[in-house]
Amino acid sequence: MRNLFLSVCCFLVSVSLFAQPARQEVMRAMELANDYFIRKYPDPGKPTFVKKERPSNLWTRGVYFEGLAALTEVERLLGGEKYNQYYQYIHAWGAAHGWQPRNGVTTRDADDYCCSQTYLDMYMMPQPDGIPAARQKSWDFVVPTKQCLDNLIAAEDTPWIAGGQTKSTGSDGDWTWIDAIQMGLPVFSKMARLCYMNGDKAAARYTEKGWDMYETSREDIGGGLYNAKDGLWWRDKDFVPPYTEPNGEDCYWSRGNGWVYAALVRAMDAMLVGKSAQPPYYMEPLGEKKWANIGVDEHFKEYRKDYLAMTKALLKCQREDLFWNVSLHDENNYGGKELSGTALFIYGMAWGVRHGYLSESKYLPVIYQTWETMVKECLHDNGFLGYVQGTGKEPKDSQPVTYDKEPDFDDYALGCFLLCGTEVVRLLSM
Repeated sequence: MRNLFLSVCCFLVSVSLFAQPARQEVMRAMELANDYFIRKYPDPGKPTFVKKERPSNLWTRGVYFEGLAALTEVERLLGGEKYNQYYQYIHAWGAAHGWQPRNGVTTRDADDYCCSQTYLDMYMMPQPDGIPAARQKSWDFVVPTKQCLDNLIAAEDTPWIAGGQTKSTGSDGDWTWIDAIQMGLPVFSKMARLCYMNGDKAAARYTEKGWDMYETSREDIGGGLYNAKDGLWWRDKDFVPPYTEPNGEDCYWSRGNGWVYAALVRAMDAMLVGKSAQPPYYMEPLGEKKWANIGVDEHFKEYRKDYLAMTKALLKCQREDLFWNVSLHDENNYGGKELSGTALFIYGMAWGVRHGYLSESKYLPVIYQTWETMVKECLHDNGFLGYVQGTGKEPKDSQPVTYDKEPDFDDYALGCFLLCGTEVVRLLSM
């Protein structure tokens, strides 16, 4: 009994050492950052220009809209006044591109169909009042993405032998860099969920294809990009040992691992339906505590195993100031605060606590304190986000990372920040 009393006292003390952020303050921080972006880019369909012109459904903007879709849904659930505005902004973006993947339905580049995550979310999201009939929810939101995924499934797969190993020219080997896992895997999972909810008894073909591509990256590309011993991922074959960081450690890039971590979360999330969820696409209400697995992805437990291993590894890498370095195992190689990787890690941890996979007593202080620190240290009064590493593939790229420096693309880190914040809001609503 005495030991139980001491355990309870220790738990209460640990909880008292951190304060939960106020839900409305989390919402205000996200709205501030998002509204800054919308003011800067009032036409979401307009091409981007960083050194050269690109259509605005490229991957960087796709990640932003993933975050905005999550925020828009939370606005709806809270009865927020921003719901209509944000929904209209997403719709204008998707419509400007005809709900097509970048470079069309025959593309095999995951960066091109990253945008499809939000297209599928838009099909399933309830529409605000006052939308003209011509703009009502339509299967047209889904058709191009479905065609793209069907083409990937049907892609010719011609095995060949090299170095004693069986290789393939088929699409299973398309994700040769780990960023692609986040850009692509959730698209397959979301499509499977959507088709299943619409009565497609063969919906598992999408999750099976997603697994085949994930497993190939994990086990085969570069000899396997996942190091199960460390619970972390090398970015691509160029960073597999003998390549090392200056301190002799393996090179584990923060945001690259963040992409995989987020992909695992989003793939698993697509398989779960809240017990009190309602149509049109059975999205859970705020405060949901029980879920059913729709059973479309037989690899759910394998994703969860990797997710839990990554969580354990990532927690060991967190800095004393609660950020993560751009280099997870070498704090002196461009060491310093970095927002995008940090936001992705907290996004994943918040999801894990909310679904009962991670300990509340261990992870809630990390989640809430890190969120507050990101807002305090990175969010400017006008909504600009600092300490963002620009595009690249390793710690040295787009340096230095500072509070005032604007990255080359200013959209994907905002998407990560919004994904993180919306999970914190859902966690606070339980």
